[in-house]
Amino acid sequence: MSIRVMLVDDQVLLRTGFRMVLAAQPDMEVVAEAGDGAEALEVLAGTDVDVVLMDVRMPRLDGVEATRRICAQDGAPKVLILTTFDLDEYAFSALKVGASGFMLKDVPPAELLGAIRAVHSGDAVVAPSTTRRLLDRFTPMLPSTNNEPATAELGRLTEREREVMLLVAQGLSNGEIAARLVLSEATVKTHVGRILTKLGLRDRVQVVVLAYESGLVRAGGGAAQQ
Repeated sequence: MSIRVMLVDDQVLLRTGFRMVLAAQPDMEVVAEAGDGAEALEVLAGTDVDVVLMDVRMPRLDGVEATRRICAQDGAPKVLILTTFDLDEYAFSALKVGASGFMLKDVPPAELLGAIRAVHSGDAVVAPSTTRRLLDRFTPMLPSTNNEPATAELGRLTEREREVMLLVAQGLSNGEIAARLVLSEATVKTHVGRILTKLGLRDRVQVVVLAYESGLVRAGGGAAQQ
């Protein structure tokens, strides 16, 4: 079945360009469009969508708040943020509220298509090193919070699962983690799935965010001292 994609951007020409690229793919279909976050929520109420390509800076309702409302729903589509500038603070906010990753708007078509497929399949870290740099930059600016709930949740993980989580948070792919731990890639994928289930997380991006918020990883990408 085709991946059902929704385009949300206030620039009509940009949506047209993305639609042309996606329409040429045998496994993708643009099923809806919206010019801002408020319209996106209205359209989604009556449309089945797998992946939303979401701009962040839009009138009426921005992409961050729209993403928060979408991701809070049961059976919500995955949201892939489109930003104009690398390391955009808006992208960080969107990751915090449930976006599965982000891409620059000038991304080559092949990379955009690969990102959509990756997000749809659940392998949501679209650019692990870039996601990590984004977190490194903005995590120190966040107000301090009580991390006891997050730390308690981590206690549900086995020692191996914590090890895998740490490597995910440091930006390693499943293949790289497999090589580091001398495991099969399938085994690593199983561990990641169990981590998501035990911690009630949507995808790998939220694993990274939780690792930072709980202090498991410090800004700079290194493991915290235990």
